[in-house]
Amino acid sequence: MVLIYTTFPDWESAERITKHLLKEKLIACANLREHKAFYWWKGEIQEDSEVGAVLKTRIDHWKKVKEVIKEMHPYDVPVIVRIDVDKVNEEYLQWLIDVT
Repeated sequence: MVLIYTTFPDWESAERITKHLLKEKLIACANLREHKAFYWWKGEIQEDSEVGAVLKTRIDHWKKVKEVIKEMHPYDVPVIVRIDVDKVNEEYLQWLIDVT
C-alpha cells in the first residue's frame, strides 16, 4: 500500500481528478482537505488556498496514478509524493486490494 499526496488549486479540479482515479480503479479512496499554502513561485512568495489530497492505493498503481495526475493537473509543477506504508491493518489492506 502507498499513500500519494498532491494538491489542487480548487475543489473542482481536486474532485474531477480524484473521481477519475476512482472510476479507473487506480485508487481505493481519497481524503480532500482545504488548507492555506505558502510557496515560492517565479521569485516571489505566494499565498493561496489549496485542496490537499491523500490518495490510497496499491504500490503497483503508483506509476499510472502519477501519469494521470501529471496529465490532468492544472498546475505546471504539481507535487506528487509517494509515501510507502509498511504497516496497515490487514482488513483495510484487503479491502484496498479488493477494490482496486
